[in-house]
Amino acid sequence: MSKILEVKNLSVYYGAVRALEGVSFSVNQGEIVSLLGPNGAGKSTALKAISGLVPVKKGEIFFQEKNINGLTPDRLVKKGLCLVPEGRRIFSTMTVLENLEMGAFTVGGKTNSIVKDRMEKIFGLFPVLKERRKQKAGTLSTGEQQMLAIGRALMLKPRLLLLDEPSLGLSPNYVDAIFEKLTEINKDGTSILLVEQNAFKALEICHRGYVFGIGRIAVEGERQSLLNNEEIKRVLLGG
Repeated sequence: MSKILEVKNLSVYYGAVRALEGVSFSVNQGEIVSLLGPNGAGKSTALKAISGLVPVKKGEIFFQEKNINGLTPDRLVKKGLCLVPEGRRIFSTMTVLENLEMGAFTVGGKTNSIVKDRMEKIFGLFPVLKERRKQKAGTLSTGEQQMLAIGRALMLKPRLLLLDEPSLGLSPNYVDAIFEKLTEINKDGTSILLVEQNAFKALEICHRGYVFGIGRIAVEGERQSLLNNEEIKRVLLGG
């Protein structure tokens, strides 16, 4: 199976503070891979480094077998790598429709047939967004806002979708709905790298996972092996 993403010996520092040291992991084409671990372990920093949002001190990042170290976020988006950030970061004063149109900035204007086709696909995946398309995004519920953030990213038709804490602040019903949709998105051909505090939900849908200690990877394995690991269950799942 070919790797769509490979991170080798990644180190990231914030000033003199080490956030990551010598971290290596990969995502195969068609996989959902989860990065798990406690707060402050460096999971979100890893996503930001891959997305070009923080500089890499050491190590290499390969996307579709090409080194992407130092590339800016806009260039990475055009290559098919897209991040749904923690906290959603939607444009709250713009409508749902306008947010989705912003997601298609690499394709062209709102009359573009490609944009229209992608919009209809998003509405098929998240029917509530079609119902709310003329509403200001800031008036949506947190769950609907998360759907919008994912939909906006999908307008770019990414080859690899990065998600940072998609269940944060959502009600249990919306958490279930979001994770069901992530499975659908993956089955439709999009590879996914997921940072998620809700380890149980992440391990329900992922193929493989990496468990972070502070700034490093402590354990890695297939989904079932992580679920069967007593230490992982104790630390991440509480039992």
